[in-house]
Amino acid sequence: MAKLDPEIADDVPWADEITSYDEDHFITYLRLLDAEAEGADWREVARIVLDRDPEAEPDRTRHCWESHFQRARWMTEHVFRYLLDAVRAG
Repeated sequence: MAKLDPEIADDVPWADEITSYDEDHFITYLRLLDAEAEGADWREVARIVLDRDPEAEPDRTRHCWESHFQRARWMTEHVFRYLLDAVRAG
């Protein structure tokens, strides 16, 4: 079940299937994708969504944002379609 305010790791645990981390962070991924679609600055998104400070830790923050954004994009390409199909078949 997705969490509203999950603990955010610096690196997303990567796998070719949905992980428990992914399940906890579905809402996080959606927030990142929404922000990107709206043209939001990644630093502000990292501050709000990932609870990272781009001023105090620019490299760590950028890495965390990139890791989560890449996973969010992967989810849209590989997983969300599967989930929608499962809900429709439901």
